[in-house]
Amino acid sequence: MSVAALEVLQQPGGLRLCLSGEWTLTTMPHPIVSFERRLRELAAGNPAWDLQSITRMDSAGGILLWRAWGRQWPASLLISTRHRALIARIEAMVVDALPTSRANERLLALSAVGRLLLAAASHLTGMVALVGQLVLDVFYLCRHPGDIPWREFSANLFKSGAQALPVTALIGFLIGVVLSYLSALQLANFGADVFIVNLLGISIVRELGPVLVAVLVAGRSGSAMTAQIGVMRVTDEIDALATMGVSQSQRLVLPKVAALSVAMPLLVLWCSAAGIIGGMVSANLQMDLSYGFFIDTLPKVVPVANLWIGMTKGLIFGFLIALIACHFGLRVKPNTESLSSQTTASVVTAITVAILVDAVAAILTRSVGLPL
Repeated sequence: MSVAALEVLQQPGGLRLCLSGEWTLTTMPHPIVSFERRLRELAAGNPAWDLQSITRMDSAGGILLWRAWGRQWPASLLISTRHRALIARIEAMVVDALPTSRANERLLALSAVGRLLLAAASHLTGMVALVGQLVLDVFYLCRHPGDIPWREFSANLFKSGAQALPVTALIGFLIGVVLSYLSALQLANFGADVFIVNLLGISIVRELGPVLVAVLVAGRSGSAMTAQIGVMRVTDEIDALATMGVSQSQRLVLPKVAALSVAMPLLVLWCSAAGIIGGMVSANLQMDLSYGFFIDTLPKVVPVANLWIGMTKGLIFGFLIALIACHFGLRVKPNTESLSSQTTASVVTAITVAILVDAVAAILTRSVGLPL
């Protein structure tokens, strides 16, 4: 087996490149990138090519030469019929990339935006239809209270609410400790240590409590709901329910939405209480602020309207998170890739919507519950 060889001859008419040996993937000099670069540099001088001494050539050697020639046949070429046919086949198969222009780039960007808008419209339409179906189910169950799925409701309430108490309490307590510690460092510079009660009370009860619980529940309960409905879609259990005449919205969607809507305000209250306790403990240890002073001052500086705002946010967040989770779960196709992608999309969408709604609520309620 002879390696690929290249001989450069200087003749009166110009350069002459004589190629010999076996031009295959295993016999060409390595690294091939450097060898190709050298061929390109030589080809730039428009030399005469003599390939008649090549004993064997595979597609790798043909592609290497074709790219070195700039994807066009050289003006002076001596080559055997067999090797010419090989490079001709490569010429027919290799398609040059279309040059991208600013117009094409703008068109691609516009197309991407259009796809995003169409996808958002599709999701919004599906969620509106799901809400409409839930309203019809509520009217039906009001007329037929015996069909209310109490067992499914209680099971979802236990999974989404009771089982989430430890993690929400832990996160709330730690956030309260961190917020109190960092705030104390700044307030101490101005001699305003006592105002840490105002800062902790309003920030945790009004904003941090609902948002933290929404993020935790979206990642914990929302993903579980999407995965549960998605697995039922993959295993054809939802189709089986439809065959038996069982409403999927009454048995799957409504209990989850109702349970999370009930559990979320209670979880917000629980997490906010844990956060206040954490901040109170941290303030006592760092600033020597007594527990009695903290407990006595808190209701005076934090109007009760903040508590109602936080719990109302929890109710809205719970409804939206469960609705989004069920929506994406019902869109799962019968394959595992769709299940994983829809679960991820469910969590990301739920967290994004919760933060967006919280921002809107903060603007709308800016004059409510804040001491002047």
